[in-house]
Amino acid sequence: MSNFFYLAGGWLSLLSRGSVLLQLLAIVLVLLCYRAVLLRVRLPRSNWRRLLVLLGEITVLGLVMLLFGALAIPTGLINLVSGLLLVWLGLSALRLLLRRVHEPAEVESYWRRGVVPLFVVLSLGTVIDQVEGLHLVSDIPVISLFDQTLTLGSLSLLAILPYFLVVLSELPVFLLGEAMTRLAGMTAGNRKAFELLLRYALIGLGLLWLANQVGLNSTAIAAVAGGLSVGLGFGVKEVFSNFVSGLWLLFEGSVRPGDVIVYEGDPCEVRHLGLRAATLWRDGDNALLLVPNQNFFTATTITYSTTTSLRRSNVVLGAHYRHEPEEVIALILEAVASVPRVLKEPSPVARISNYGESSIDYMVLYWINRPMDNGSIAGDVRRAIWHSFHANGIEIPYPQRVLHPAPALPGDQSALQDQAGIPWPGHPGSGHPGPSADPIA
Repeated sequence: MSNFFYLAGGWLSLLSRGSVLLQLLAIVLVLLCYRAVLLRVRLPRSNWRRLLVLLGEITVLGLVMLLFGALAIPTGLINLVSGLLLVWLGLSALRLLLRRVHEPAEVESYWRRGVVPLFVVLSLGTVIDQVEGLHLVSDIPVISLFDQTLTLGSLSLLAILPYFLVVLSELPVFLLGEAMTRLAGMTAGNRKAFELLLRYALIGLGLLWLANQVGLNSTAIAAVAGGLSVGLGFGVKEVFSNFVSGLWLLFEGSVRPGDVIVYEGDPCEVRHLGLRAATLWRDGDNALLLVPNQNFFTATTITYSTTTSLRRSNVVLGAHYRHEPEEVIALILEAVASVPRVLKEPSPVARISNYGESSIDYMVLYWINRPMDNGSIAGDVRRAIWHSFHANGIEIPYPQRVLHPAPALPGDQSALQDQAGIPWPGHPGSGHPGPSADPIA
């Protein structure tokens, strides 16, 4: 702990120097005043304007550095800040160029999660190395773990490097996947599986290298991991099963992003296929469903877009018996053909499906190009058929029932008196209340 106080005291003594304070004041004034002046100038707002601002700040700092040099004032801190701003200028220009080639949202996501944190860490390390010496700071002992003393540098690597392994591994894996797709002609599913396996391999090798660099006792770590694996094995077996199922689905290509499948009776679109679960979008209520991958191996899955996106749908309706079936079928086909989202080829087909109790039942079969639109297209087809029937006098009958009174049974006095027209006690027209339900009455 005394090393920390010694280090902090050295930095405070450094900041108390007049030349250092003067450089800090010059840097702050340049960065703040320059931007304050630019706010008064009406420049067009664009991404390239930021580059002009950075270039102007670097230029002004260069002029200040020349002035300090003429006055024999040290300029080490100004040189450091100018160098970092120059690196940031180059990265910002590369970012704008990549936005023109790739999807801007993906470039911005990688920029925020990877480039900006990495620049901050490298800048902090450069400042520490310039002021004190990075190797001196990183060798400060902090704690002991597994009979191994961990220094400040080791703990920093343990805290920072896993994050950058996860985030920064996206770019080389993406580039290798794109190269393999062009050279070997891999499908989208195989490429996704290849990229995931390669990324996990890079992360695993990076963690092994990190453990070796930190100097952790491999025997102690193996013993702890073995003890934990027994307890965690039962808890993570489902996770491992979903992991293997996800890899198999990606390689096999039976369920892919963009496919339309039926899940629990509802048509859903596969939005994302991960190593643990698939994300399905249900159009009926605009809900996202997370389905474990192993469910696709234990249950039958109906898909509408594995080989083609075409889907055949049908609508069942009824028409009165007095209408000629040929006339009704012709009107149905004409109405279905007028619906814009129904395909002309293959052409719709209509036929009698059944003789119902009140109507002749017809079924019309038609093809659509987007399976997720089946519900709305079926509604358009039913509406078009109704308007066609209404315009041509085709009746869609209601269910009809014929009721016959049951014959009176021998000995049923009330039924006989009803048939003879004689009111009986308790009858609404007799004027007699009939027998009371109260035995006392």
